[in-house]
Amino acid sequence: MTIRALFRTRPAFFLVFLILMAGCTPMGIQPDQADTPEGALAIAESAGYSDTALRGLLSTASRYQNADRHRDARTILQNDALKQNAAGDTLHQYRLLAMASIVALDDRNWAASFIKDLPLDQFSNYPQDRQARAIDLQVETFELAGDHLSAAQTLIASAPQDGDVTVSENDRIWQLLKRTPTTRLNQAASTAIGYEQQGWLELALSLRQPGLSLDSQGTAVRAWQRNWQDHPAANPLPSELRLIVTLSEERPEHVALALPLSGPLADVGRAIRDGYFAAYYSDENRGGEEKLRVDVYDTHNQDFPALYREIIQTSPDLIVGPLEKKALNAIADQAPLDTPLLALNYLDDASKTPAQLYQYGLSAEDEARQIAERLVADDRPQAVALIPWGDWGDRVERALITRMNDIGGKILNVVRYDREENLRKTVATLFDIDASRQRAITVEETIGLNVEFEPRRRQDIDAIVLIASPTIGRQFNPLFAFYFGGNLPVYAPSTIYTGTQDPSRDSDLENVRFTDIPWILNPELPARQRASAALPEATQRYGRLFAMGMDAYALSSKLQLLSQVRGSDIEGLTGTLTMTPAGVVSRDQQWAIFQQGKPMKLEPAVTPEETPRNEDSGTLTPIE
Repeated sequence: MTIRALFRTRPAFFLVFLILMAGCTPMGIQPDQADTPEGALAIAESAGYSDTALRGLLSTASRYQNADRHRDARTILQNDALKQNAAGDTLHQYRLLAMASIVALDDRNWAASFIKDLPLDQFSNYPQDRQARAIDLQVETFELAGDHLSAAQTLIASAPQDGDVTVSENDRIWQLLKRTPTTRLNQAASTAIGYEQQGWLELALSLRQPGLSLDSQGTAVRAWQRNWQDHPAANPLPSELRLIVTLSEERPEHVALALPLSGPLADVGRAIRDGYFAAYYSDENRGGEEKLRVDVYDTHNQDFPALYREIIQTSPDLIVGPLEKKALNAIADQAPLDTPLLALNYLDDASKTPAQLYQYGLSAEDEARQIAERLVADDRPQAVALIPWGDWGDRVERALITRMNDIGGKILNVVRYDREENLRKTVATLFDIDASRQRAITVEETIGLNVEFEPRRRQDIDAIVLIASPTIGRQFNPLFAFYFGGNLPVYAPSTIYTGTQDPSRDSDLENVRFTDIPWILNPELPARQRASAALPEATQRYGRLFAMGMDAYALSSKLQLLSQVRGSDIEGLTGTLTMTPAGVVSRDQQWAIFQQGKPMKLEPAVTPEETPRNEDSGTLTPIE
């Protein structure tokens, strides 16, 4: 009997045959045959998200990825039912595909939510030939989510057991641990299991004290090597640590300090000089004056290129200075430089930076960029700004707007002001109150009747950027509430804080967030306590400049480290110091908020790329 005859004579058998075939084959009903991700999800839903349907969804997502259609793949992979029902090998395949699209799309928000359920040993669930790919995707996903510690722990756990590691592998782990907040390192060290994890965490923590001298860092690295001789990080050491050890043995022996010690900038120059020598005398590893000679020159009323030529006749290893921008621009035009120079200001045109010229200072542009980054990190990407008139304000405005545009934020309105102006009118203009009033007038003219009018500010503002001195800031902040902006957070640079607690006056700065240097926000720092005891007037009145001098001393022996090792930094007293390829030192400061008139320290910015998982970044710490 033919099959056709059987079907003709036995219709009941034919129906059962079709049902059995439908349960055993994907033909005609499987998600991987849908034309769109929405269609695939609809088919899976109609099939009750069976294991077969889930595998079909993953097959569809994989097909989209192979066609570089990662957004379509994301539509499927972010489906809640898929995530909730996947188990066993299906779950492992789902996680691998999801990480591939997260990385391809650079999707930080998806990464941040995805890692909440991502085990550190996820990579171990794949065959040997797929583990390298799984490890890379897992590490990059943790990085995108800002969980640098888990990214490092993944690399540590997946390292070859025979100890055959490369410098580049150890460099990657080291840079991830460096980007991990100290609080998380301490927490991880207290619960770490395993020789490799414990050794890496102890190494990272040994170099975390701010202001640690180069020699002290070299000593700490060598001590760690003695205690962990068989650790994978001991041989080979990460590149940055190898250079630290080398440079600690080859530090400058003769430095020329060129500052304005008379004239209108004398107080500034002396504060920096005092900070430099405070660091010099507190450096227990400098080896005495016979090991490090420092000559001091007054740059006031000097032709700096001529002074530079005079200084190099004494054969210094490094010149620190000048402070004056005019002098710096003049020496840059004399390139090439015979002796390295650490300028304490910035060139007007960074593209003209000659070789061996490094630039460091308390840059207002650095703070403007950090305000922009904090705004976006706090999910307040649309802001308005109050900025004073003048060249300084022009530079701040350019830096703020440029950085906001670069990272997906927007400055909706900038109002420039003079301290003599009517500040009420300035705030009204900032919030477009006048536009609200004009709309009411237009309505009245149109309908010919008086209308009841209540002024309103523009409603698309997420935050206010307040660039002001303490005196002006105390006047502006209450006005924001008066003009219906009391619920808007206010962000400010260090200019908003005198550096000395004054709760009665600073109560008018309530809830203002501001960025400032570690020296100001961490009075318990040993370096500050020692300096304050010896030079109380200098450290209080000119505290930020004094700290700048101390960091200039730290930079004197670490310029090669910052310029040669990508990702290297210094935990300084004016911030975390890094260097661009052009030799410009940038500072990453800390954050605080005024509460009851007192500054309270905030945790580091909660950025998608820096947010450690399960860490509360909103914690406030009193500044005593």
